[in-house]
Amino acid sequence: MTEKTVNAFESAAPQDVPPVMLRPYRPEDCPALLSVFYRAVHEAEPGHAACQDAYSRAQRDAWAPLLTGRKAAEREAAWAASLAAHTTLVAEEGKTGASVGFADLDGEQGYLDRLYVLPVFRGQGIASALVEALEQAARAAGRTRIFTHASLTARPFFERHGYRVVRRQTVERLGVPMENLVMEKEL
Repeated sequence: MTEKTVNAFESAAPQDVPPVMLRPYRPEDCPALLSVFYRAVHEAEPGHAACQDAYSRAQRDAWAPLLTGRKAAEREAAWAASLAAHTTLVAEEGKTGASVGFADLDGEQGYLDRLYVLPVFRGQGIASALVEALEQAARAAGRTRIFTHASLTARPFFERHGYRVVRRQTVERLGVPMENLVMEKEL
């Protein structure tokens, strides 16, 4: 997959907001993407659904723990391997090149594994551009269905993109139970 400029901000933000570039994952992206993940789970942006609306502090801490030392290095290595094995796209802010979002797809299973955007960039079309690009990649790989385990907060986003709830499930992270949704879309 090649780099693609997306004017994700076209209708939702002032004219001086630069476009976002979608590009394939590079190994050096992993630390920045872990930061996007952590911030997306723990921070809120006024006017947009946030994880704290549906999940307790203990659940968010288990979902996206702040790790240090050896545990942080182990998580980064596991994420780097997973992101490299999947079709992973990074959304870069056009002016600074900073990572503002990312998503990845396990093409063998048709599983949309992760989709995270920095809170300040939510509602500006970045997640939509990421999902649409990964759906296109799944179609190109011969997939006829794509599925994800969506947070309760992400449900409306996925429904707007044609996904339907298959079932609710309780998962456990670091011994803490939390609910999410298995959602799928026919391609």
